[in-house]
Amino acid sequence: MSFKNTREYAQELDNQDELKNYRNEFCFPKINGKNVIYFTGNSLGLQPKKAKEYVDEVMNDWANLAVEGHFYANKPWWDYHERFCQPLSEIVGAKPTEVGVMNTLTVNLHLLMVSFYKPTPTKFKIICEEKAFPSDQYLIKSQVQYNAHKVGFNPEDAIVEIKRREGEHNIRLEDVLAKIEEVGNELALVLIGGVNYYTGQVFDIKTITQAGHEQGAYVGWDLAHATGNIALELNAWGVDFAAWCSYKYMNSGPGNVSGYFVHEMHHNNKELDRFAGWYGHNKERRFLMEPNFDPVQGANGWQISNLPILSMAPYLASVEMFAEVGMKKLIKKRTQITSYLEFILNEIDEQIPDTQFEIITPKDEKERASQLSVYLHGQGKSIFHYLMENGVIVDWREPNVIRLAPVPLYSSFEDMYNFGQILKAGIQKK
Repeated sequence: MSFKNTREYAQELDNQDELKNYRNEFCFPKINGKNVIYFTGNSLGLQPKKAKEYVDEVMNDWANLAVEGHFYANKPWWDYHERFCQPLSEIVGAKPTEVGVMNTLTVNLHLLMVSFYKPTPTKFKIICEEKAFPSDQYLIKSQVQYNAHKVGFNPEDAIVEIKRREGEHNIRLEDVLAKIEEVGNELALVLIGGVNYYTGQVFDIKTITQAGHEQGAYVGWDLAHATGNIALELNAWGVDFAAWCSYKYMNSGPGNVSGYFVHEMHHNNKELDRFAGWYGHNKERRFLMEPNFDPVQGANGWQISNLPILSMAPYLASVEMFAEVGMKKLIKKRTQITSYLEFILNEIDEQIPDTQFEIITPKDEKERASQLSVYLHGQGKSIFHYLMENGVIVDWREPNVIRLAPVPLYSSFEDMYNFGQILKAGIQKK
């Protein structure tokens, strides 16, 4: 597509945008009396205006019904989580019985690894990507250390990182596949982030999952930066398990409840270990208080605790908005607005000599989503501070990267143009 770096052109794109009215459904912070240009939906999504309504509904039911709210609230609490199954299944490409909502992301990954990291003295290695999000690094290391002394393997040998080639910012698919084949029969688990948090690179989930299975390994995915952002077909791709946070592209609120996926092929596998709890027990017999655990059929059988209804309420407001829009329309705008942002950045690079910044996110639209990571060669953090002071909320990552995430539900093309003008002024001032 041929773009133009003018306000009129950006406004024309906004007028053509079939999602433009959804921008009005979100609360924007203000700086200098104006709505901010918000580029950190990959860290914390904006608040949907309906979120407060959904939380207030729970608060009112609690006030008026107390414990009876479990069964007689407008949305009864005892099965509140089941309202997520259909819309979430459409977002991640699953069956409703394969998805659920509980806990937070890293907690869920730990719980899922109880089932899917089954090391033996000869098959114990985990493949992950270099520079994974720190929480995933801590998760994997602690799981390895916990299992090593019980099973009998050297924890120093267990974690295999797929590295970037010298001078490259992203990991090549061919290197992932080669490493999986190299580890071979020693491979117990592949666990990678579907979208790398630092560069915004989208991994080929289907191909990598197939390669892991060919070596007899389980394959799981951290979809924190993927869910609500990229097209997913977890059931069709044969992914064993996955989990995602809900507060980034899913706009559920800070640190909020996580979603998870367990493929239907594992639902009847009684050899899989799992940590049991009351809410994973047979729904029809839950209140009989039986001593032996009889898991709910499907992913909800991995539930443990009573439901955090107040946390789930804003997530439900957002999920229903996703169901109304559909991932196809979101991805269409995401692709266009990210490309327009890339065009704006390249225009500035051409207009100002020695701007010294580099987009490290892949150029191929199949390998990126709603994020461009910009490496500021020699610019320092002063540009970041200038943007923040002038109404652009962006994310800084060491050593010298600014992450820009235009979110299709609430970002406008005119935002992209205005950002370019502010960035240009900041560089010129410096």
